[in-house]
Amino acid sequence: MRVNFTVNGREQQADDVWEGESLLYVLRERMGLPGSKNACEQGECGSCTVRLDGVPVCSCLVAAGQVEGREVVTVEGLADYAAHRAAARPADGCAPGACGTSIDAARRWSAHGSEGEFGSRAGGGQTGEAGELSPIQQAFIDAGAVQCGFCTPGLLVAADELLERNSEPSDADIREALSGNLCRCTGYEKILDAVRLAAARQEEAV
Repeated sequence: MRVNFTVNGREQQADDVWEGESLLYVLRERMGLPGSKNACEQGECGSCTVRLDGVPVCSCLVAAGQVEGREVVTVEGLADYAAHRAAARPADGCAPGACGTSIDAARRWSAHGSEGEFGSRAGGGQTGEAGELSPIQQAFIDAGAVQCGFCTPGLLVAADELLERNSEPSDADIREALSGNLCRCTGYEKILDAVRLAAARQEEAV
């Protein structure tokens, strides 16, 4: 079957999708967007988290056919999504065609300078503009919240959604929002620090 949906603000089409194919497979294998990681394939680890119509979901559990006509935001589109949100209203996000990252631009993205591995290791900030990161991505770097980077894309997507709906999250709010995302490296404290830092910077910018 053919599936038409919006990915990071741009309309996309996937052809010859079979019935049991997951959204995660379509993003990684058909569209060349490897930011969403394939780990447990059971919705337990959160490494494949994307936003579907604004809501964080495990893309390994979403059948590709379910996204027909809907909007998906992956870690590759976070910077554009955050920039559009800042220029509009926090709840606006990216309307189809209003902003976004082309598939080709996302594939070509790479960060430069001291954060050179952030894009490839953590799937971060792939907007086509080298080195451009969303506030939560920059906070993860500044707080030292990235180690192996495998869990980071899902954490970034979940944390970004939290800060969109709650600009002053408590520690309990942060823990609840990230409770579906597992990390085997960091011990979580640096991740919590990163979300706190992003929230503080967001508050200062208001």
